[in-house]
Amino acid sequence: MQIVADEGVDFGIITGLRKNGFNVYSIMENHGGINDPEVLKIANKYNCLLITEDKDFGELTYRLRHGHKGILLIRLADIPRHERILFIIETVKNHYSELCNKFSVLNKNGLRIKNS
Repeated sequence: MQIVADEGVDFGIITGLRKNGFNVYSIMENHGGINDPEVLKIANKYNCLLITEDKDFGELTYRLRHGHKGILLIRLADIPRHERILFIIETVKNHYSELCNKFSVLNKNGLRIKNS
């Protein structure tokens, strides 16, 4: 189960996913400062689901038609950090296969999975 975590993803999420058996490639640890198309290129190269809090990936995939192997856009800024981390980890654990090759948004109302 392969994941690329964008630079802005809370490290608690990365750590939690790793503890749950996910292989998480952290942009922050490996390529800090690269642009969004490069992040997407890395996720595609390794056939990984990309987790991000950056809504610019919606524009890259929908308007500019960049391909992807799955994107989970996290929109949970208004939830306390500890709850947010647990919610994201549980969502990925329970829905990983559904998230692959889809553009998904996770907010406080739940998970929306869209075909892209």
